[in-house]
Amino acid sequence: MVKKAVIPAAGFGTRFLPATKAQPKEMLPIIDTPTIQYVVQEAVDSGIEDILIITGKGKGAIADHFDRSFELEQRLQEKNEETMYKEMRRLSEMANIYFIRQKEINGLGDAINHARNHTGDEPFAVLLGDTVIDSIIPVTQQLIDIYQQYQATVIAVETVPHDKVNRYGIVGGQSISDSIMELNTLIEKPAVETAPSNLAIAGRYILTPEIYRSLDATPKGKNNEIQLTDAMLHLLSTEKVYSCSIEGKRYDIGNKLDFLKTNVEFALKRKEFAGPFLKYLQEIVRTYESQNK
Repeated sequence: MVKKAVIPAAGFGTRFLPATKAQPKEMLPIIDTPTIQYVVQEAVDSGIEDILIITGKGKGAIADHFDRSFELEQRLQEKNEETMYKEMRRLSEMANIYFIRQKEINGLGDAINHARNHTGDEPFAVLLGDTVIDSIIPVTQQLIDIYQQYQATVIAVETVPHDKVNRYGIVGGQSISDSIMELNTLIEKPAVETAPSNLAIAGRYILTPEIYRSLDATPKGKNNEIQLTDAMLHLLSTEKVYSCSIEGKRYDIGNKLDFLKTNVEFALKRKEFAGPFLKYLQEIVRTYESQNK
């Protein structure tokens, strides 16, 4: 069984400056909920009991968010805000959450290496801290189900336009079913003309402990960093690796436009906002179109 998860959240978030100068990008809210809370919730909903969050300098707000705040809880009780009080207590009790600092930003592969002592000889899930996936069955659970069948590394993938494959890690291999592929290659941000497919790695993984040996053997790659994709390519020489086309919609909070789109879509899913917010958007569109005729 997969009972541990690792959430890398150590990046600088430079694309969101100045907002991320003094707060982690993973704490940027989708409406009223920090991005990383959705990620932790997915892990919990997938049966994960222990979560290690890889942080960096200036990321203390993440630990604070999942810690108890006795003063706030007391104030909520005094104001009879029972629903919110219970939610604040739930945040600190979601799972066993641990933190370790990546002192130097050396890539996703290096961040995963920091989890070595935490995961030991167990398989573990990896969920990127700035990627939210909306799905009926949690994507991490989808991957765990496949891991239990094949007992090997499983990578979540999604179809992207062919002309955008150079933005992602791309996989290639032999299809086993409509959604599962046995991989024979992984390439980090390939040129369009050399990409093995248009299946992009979607920020969720189930990794076996053998990944650490592959990380040890992986030199620095793109951006002079240790790339997890390169380590998994090395892993192919020692064990099978599978991909799973996810059932759900991925929201990449790593860029401003997608962050704006995510907030709009999530607002339209909330009953208290959907009606009036949709009306507002329609009015905005009509005004914009009339002003730009």
